[in-house]
Amino acid sequence: MSILDPGFHALSPRLSPRRVPWIGTALGWAGPALFVVLFWQSLIRSSLFGWSVGIAYIGYDTFLLAFTAIQLWPLRKSMRSVPPHDGTLPPASLAAIVAAHNEDTSLRITIDTLMAQDGPPDLIVLADDGSSDDSADVLRRFYGLEAPALGQMSPPSPVLPALRWLRLPHGGKARALNAAIPQIDTDLVLTIDADTLLEPGALKAMRDAFAAEPQLVAATGVLIPMCGKRPIERVFQWFQRYEYVRNFLSRFAWMQQNGLLLISGAFAGFRRSALVRAGGFDPESMVEDYELIHRMHRFAHENGHDWRVRVIGGAVASTDAPASPMAFMRQRRRWFGGFLQTQHWNRDMVGNAQFGRLGTRMLVVKALDTVQPIYGLIAFGILIALCIRGTFPVVGAIVLVMLVKVVIDLTFHLWSITLYRRWTGQGDGLGLGPALFASIVEPFTFQLLRHAGACWGWIAFLNGGGGWGKQDRTAIAQGAVREPVAQP
Repeated sequence: MSILDPGFHALSPRLSPRRVPWIGTALGWAGPALFVVLFWQSLIRSSLFGWSVGIAYIGYDTFLLAFTAIQLWPLRKSMRSVPPHDGTLPPASLAAIVAAHNEDTSLRITIDTLMAQDGPPDLIVLADDGSSDDSADVLRRFYGLEAPALGQMSPPSPVLPALRWLRLPHGGKARALNAAIPQIDTDLVLTIDADTLLEPGALKAMRDAFAAEPQLVAATGVLIPMCGKRPIERVFQWFQRYEYVRNFLSRFAWMQQNGLLLISGAFAGFRRSALVRAGGFDPESMVEDYELIHRMHRFAHENGHDWRVRVIGGAVASTDAPASPMAFMRQRRRWFGGFLQTQHWNRDMVGNAQFGRLGTRMLVVKALDTVQPIYGLIAFGILIALCIRGTFPVVGAIVLVMLVKVVIDLTFHLWSITLYRRWTGQGDGLGLGPALFASIVEPFTFQLLRHAGACWGWIAFLNGGGGWGKQDRTAIAQGAVREPVAQP
């Protein structure tokens, strides 16, 4: 039995379902019920109110924007998202787990970038999830590692003594991470995807955050997408760059409410003792990192611990992101399907005051988010139908509402870029001109693709899950890696 099993079996709502209070059930049905009512308006009205689905969608999105802006206000004057580390305590020991399956093109640069950090990991465990490509040859040629027996960990690398190879049968990322955790005994555990490259100072920022705050049990770094050099790849990188800015600022906002749930496993830090008590990662989850944070919050609230989850602005990394429509759709299918899966498992927390603001605010918003992409796509579909029917006065009113929304989004977007630069020290690729263009065209292009991927995620959730499929590492394979930007 693994040291993770007791915590996992006790806390996993998948294995040990909790009673769902009436408020959780009511909030879960609120979004779909409202959608039915509003969609009916489109069938019986020919005025602007026939587009009630779109008005609700825009109103809800604007409300979230206003909430985020209020929570971001402290960033006007300070770059710090956690208390400063005074340096009186010795640095905590840290191990990095790199879970990899057929990542021979990126292994070397990922490992070398980790070791080039100021204060590199004390241990790097390559959790090899049944790779069948040339990963073994890379590890042998560059690091002098010979393949250990299946299920075993190699001796230290003669080239990089901190590096070890844990060779596993193919079982998925969560199982690979869970197999590695009992093999290490450091204070902190870092999870790094094999296609994620840390910027200078990222590891130090993560270490300092944990040293400064004993209650901190999980933290995410800030990710920057990289896609490749071809035109279509540059377009996807451009749109995702601005999307990631908004997403990570939103995480900062929810961190202010002690309601942060989304930790990117591509670059995340955990206090090992808390990770073990929470039971590690769920192999049946489509988004194992997101599901784990729910269990960590659950453990803290049920046991009276003041555990904190944060996003660290100074811990920045670049990650290989989808660079084609289908790759992007597959990613969003998995992300949104996993979100629905986790929301369903943890519906007893929704609206539940026992979980503080996490239950009464964050998870209420997440309950409404389950149908947000459906609202978005249907609103656009109704607009197209009105154009085809020739009801142009109504279309004109709708376009006016959408233009007002674009102006609000643009104002927030330009302001948020300034805050993001101050917070992370990163501004590469965030010009104001491109931001203006992105705000205007995104609602009619990239946003629709994102909603379509999320609706595909609904299908994956209802069918019981879905995997990544084959993912091409376009940026690393082409050498289209961002030049590191030193922290100010």
